[in-house]
Order: sequence, then C-alpha cells, then structure tokens
Amino acid sequence: MRPDVKLENLRGNVNTRLSRLDNNEYAAIILAVAGLKRLNLENRIRSYLSPEQSLPAAGQGVLGIECRAGDKAIQSLISPLNHLESALCVTAERAMCKYLGGGCHVPVAAYATILDKKIMLRGLVARPDGTLLLRAEHTGELKLPEVIGINVAKDLVRQGAEAILEFIPRDWPRAQ
Repeated sequence: MRPDVKLENLRGNVNTRLSRLDNNEYAAIILAVAGLKRLNLENRIRSYLSPEQSLPAAGQGVLGIECRAGDKAIQSLISPLNHLESALCVTAERAMCKYLGGGCHVPVAAYATILDKKIMLRGLVARPDGTLLLRAEHTGELKLPEVIGINVAKDLVRQGAEAILEFIPRDWPRAQ
C-alpha cells in the first residue's frame, strides 16, 4: 500500500517501543489496539488499520489457556472461558498456516470471521519486500474450520505461495 515507507523491525515491550517512538527513532509504529487498551494507553492510538489494509497474522488477539490433558477438574473450571466463535476462527486460521508450513517468522496472514453462521477466512502470502501479494478467501460451515483453512491454503499454493515461502528463511525477520 505504501512503497514509500521503510519498514523496520521493532522489539521490546509496549513501553519500550513507545519510548523509541517518543525519542524519534521511528516516525510511526504499529501496535495491537487490544494491548494498548489493556494497558490504558488508548490515548496513544492515532489511527487504526483494518483487515482490508493489513491482514493480521493468524490467531492475533486470541488468548489461550493450557492445562494438563487429563485434568478434568481444571478443564471443567476453565471451559466457561472458551469462546466458541473465536476457537472456530483460530482453528481455521491455524489450519491454513499449518498446511503452508507457516509460522510467526514468515509473511503469512490469516483472518477468519463468522458471518451468517458461516466461517469466512481470508489468507495472504507475501514476498517480504511487498512486491507480490497472494490472496485467497473461502467461506464454509462452522463445523469445518480445518477444511476452510486448508482450502484457502490450497488456493494460495495454486497461486504460487510455495515459491515465495521456500525462499524465506525460517528466522525472518531477524531480531534487532
């Protein structure tokens, strides 16, 4: 969208990142709105990126709770915390990423929503320099989130996603 903008990696906690912005090390930074709200830093938000502008990585904004597989007491305590729609969406997103072999260090994005009792998943694979963006979208039944994710991944592969992903080092982008 903005080939004139130079993108750089930025590591550290939210306050560290904001202080680097305040010290003019960056002209702008992109942070998760949910994190800024949780930290009562909403006053720092200047603009929002929609999924149409920047598709997020799979599972963004979803919280997970782990417990021992056989611990029925703990499972019954935490089961009311499960949000079924979020779980279905993240299942579709993760199925797409798994099929592509993507992880947190490759330019793969996935965003699922539920509309009219169906899951709609949008996926993207990009060259790191942004010169090529492959996009796919599928909608399907709520009971088939993995199938929806795999269908999006297969569509991206048909467009050439594997040629992009095979040349991306698995530790890209490098931490600073």
